[in-house]
Amino acid sequence: MNTLQAIVLGIVEGVTEYLPVSSTGHLILTAAAMGLGAQDGAAGDAAQLKAAVDRFSIIIQGGAILAVAVLYWPRVRQILRGGVSLVRPGVRDAQASMGVHLILLLAAGFVPAAIVGVLAGKWIKANLFGPLPVIGALVVGGILMIVIAPWHRSRLRAFGGSSGGVSHADALRGLSWRGALFIGCVQTLALWPGTSRSLVTLLAGMLIGLPPVAAAEFAFLLGLPTLGAASAKDLLEGLREMGAAEFLAALGGPMPVLAGSLAAMASAAVSVKWLVRYLGRHTLELFGWWRIIVAGAFAWAIAMGWIAR
Repeated sequence: MNTLQAIVLGIVEGVTEYLPVSSTGHLILTAAAMGLGAQDGAAGDAAQLKAAVDRFSIIIQGGAILAVAVLYWPRVRQILRGGVSLVRPGVRDAQASMGVHLILLLAAGFVPAAIVGVLAGKWIKANLFGPLPVIGALVVGGILMIVIAPWHRSRLRAFGGSSGGVSHADALRGLSWRGALFIGCVQTLALWPGTSRSLVTLLAGMLIGLPPVAAAEFAFLLGLPTLGAASAKDLLEGLREMGAAEFLAALGGPMPVLAGSLAAMASAAVSVKWLVRYLGRHTLELFGWWRIIVAGAFAWAIAMGWIAR
């Protein structure tokens, strides 16, 4: 992988990681279009493509995670203060109390996917990482977003769009650990590649009464431990299997890694800020149509021999 390819994949990862469109499907399709995984002019094997994309996304995901941490630094700071207050209760104030509340919510939302990931991770990788399951998940998710558009529109009216109704802070303050646990349970569906963690987290949040933008904010915050833990786990496994030098060499060396990470961070920041503004006034229908288009492009790539079945 060269630096230009790394930048392209970094941009795709950053833009799609937090949009409800599935970063996995987009990364696999982009990697195939650039010829990654192909040998001697033959179609790139899906398993080889997924392995290459996985290795690289382990690193560049860190850039997307850091972008959210920077954009939502006030929330992250609350969480950190809450963590300190758990050790030193004497320093707890209103901000620390909100931080403790957020820690409880994130823990409740994180645990279900962590448990299912550990118990069923190998089965999922063996059975659901092929092109057809990804295409199926993209289509089903796309149809779902189109079908629920009228309901989503009613939710926007109920909360007054982006400038009125219940504030995001009040919405998250009122979210219970049971609600967060429900969101976490629904988030396990995103272990199926092509489903989109952002999609299921957003929908679950709205189902329990969160305003759309507040549901998006919780999805972003929940991505910090969820994506961070997944990346750390895969990174440690890769280092254990290949060794640090070989693992870095498989990614093309330090320059592609750095360039891809920076590209992912910058594009994720733009993507998240745009999505928050968009969700204040619009439904997810646009993303539904986009998912169906991407699924069609994925199927076309297979039919043309760019990706092996």
